[in-house]
Amino acid sequence: MRQERVLDRHRRSSDAIRIALVVPLQGPAGIFGPSCESCAQLAAEEVNAADGVLGRPIEFVVVDGGAPPHAVADEVDLLITAGAVDAVIGWHISSVRKAVIPRIADRVPYVYTPLYEGGEHAPCVFLAGETPGRQLRPALGWFAEELGVRRWAIVGDDYVWPRRTAAAARRYLAQIDGIVSDEIFVALGTETYDDVLRRLCAATPQGVLMLLVGADAVAFNRAFADAGLHEACVRFSPLMDETMVLGSGAAATRGLFAAAGFFETLVTADSLDFSARYHRRFGPLAPVLNSMGESCYEGVRLLVELFNRAGSTDMRQIRESSDGLAYDSPRGPVRLRDRHLEQRVFLATVEGLQFDVLHRF
Repeated sequence: MRQERVLDRHRRSSDAIRIALVVPLQGPAGIFGPSCESCAQLAAEEVNAADGVLGRPIEFVVVDGGAPPHAVADEVDLLITAGAVDAVIGWHISSVRKAVIPRIADRVPYVYTPLYEGGEHAPCVFLAGETPGRQLRPALGWFAEELGVRRWAIVGDDYVWPRRTAAAARRYLAQIDGIVSDEIFVALGTETYDDVLRRLCAATPQGVLMLLVGADAVAFNRAFADAGLHEACVRFSPLMDETMVLGSGAAATRGLFAAAGFFETLVTADSLDFSARYHRRFGPLAPVLNSMGESCYEGVRLLVELFNRAGSTDMRQIRESSDGLAYDSPRGPVRLRDRHLEQRVFLATVEGLQFDVLHRF
């Protein structure tokens, strides 16, 4: 019965190219959902206003990427098997990606938009986000050279992205005479960090590498500041956006740094133009523009470029024609290599409730 209800809701009514948009609507990452949907919608409207893709408009079928991974994979599989979607675009955690890939089984292209731990080579997946080698490695080097920070503790959610990123951090720090004094992993959805803070005090780090998602990072930032630890060490996260900063509050963001391919305060022609279009379309009450939402805009753009270059929605033709694809995006010039989008990465610190971009890697 559930399968019939899903399909009834999403049966084709036109010749549109239909895309499963998998974004979190619940859980710790649910705070990103509104901006992800809005940015994807903006991309679709711009594409459709320019005669669509291969002469066809694009439409979305929204799937809740904050549901349990097996449930997300079931729904995506059902939609593809029924011919209800031609592609998948998703901002969601890596555990969901790992569950979804085998169910796609190389039938349609899958654009995965977030930063992630690296190492994904499934033939159906195109990856638009930052990876540790381009984001974490140069950032740790910058902290060592500019601030003398070489002793780190790691606090992360307990799943594949934080675990593998922590392993990468250990390797990168070993190359610059740095160390990890403690690694602490908590369950997704953790709200209380008393035990974590006690371990951090005992570890005496100069910096804390945060590998926490969404609301978990917000709760940690508040607890960290309440304990006065922001007076003793910096925090750095490769997953920190404007939504999380606002949720944390200005009192909890002193000494907080982030690295990403996009910040709303990034002063480049591409980013300023994108921000203006976003706010013109959605107005003053729009969801906060952030790197997670922008990555969904990026995902739509990448998929459209893949379709156009292949001249088809066929998975084999897309894969064969994809390497070397290049275009200009809100992040600046980007290029696809080995199905990963190569892009610039920026380091920023938080001043009050805004990011101040310090450096381009």
